Amino acid sequence: VVDPEAPVSSFHIDSASGRLTIAPNTPSIINGFDETAVEAALRIKDSVGGAITVVSLGYNFLMDVMKKPLSMGVDNLVLLQDEAFENLDSFATAHVLSKALAKIGEPDLILCGRQASDWDNAQVPLGLAELLDLPCLTIVKNIRVTRNKVEVERVLPNGYEVLQAKLPALVTVSNELGEPR
Repeated sequence: VVDPEAPVSSFHIDSASGRLTIAPNTPSIINGFDETAVEAALRIKDSVGGAITVVSLGYNFLMDVMKKPLSMGVDNLVLLQDEAFENLDSFATAHVLSKALAKIGEPDLILCGRQASDWDNAQVPLGLAELLDLPCLTIVKNIRVTRNKVEVERVLPNGYEVLQAKLPALVTVSNELGEPR
């Protein structure tokens, strides 16, 4: 995503199309919520083992940005890069990700950031869970995994609630989890 610290002058509205354009040298970063999901995966790996694969979909990736999950300690990085992916809506993004996961192999647990930090959408994880027919636990601050289930603490306005689901499942991770390494 575009660095939220980028100056306002980096953004322009194209008067003909009404679309937002971003200046070419505007820095990009990993979506902050997705980076927290990577941290959650690393904590799970530290406690119960397993392998972590990060899947990213887009167009024109910056390799320095994309290598960050590897430097954090993930095992595999799968980049789905095509010009056709440049302007996908949330459902199309979830659809492409579901097809990629079918090729990679069924995961035990899918972790996503709670939302995108650029447009604040929180639709892709929900669409992905629906397409894969998985239980979806959202806005999670703590995750415990056992052999065949996941138990989470879901953030609420006045506290949290504890939920469980059988694996495989999809969990959206909130920044209340803590700082990524």
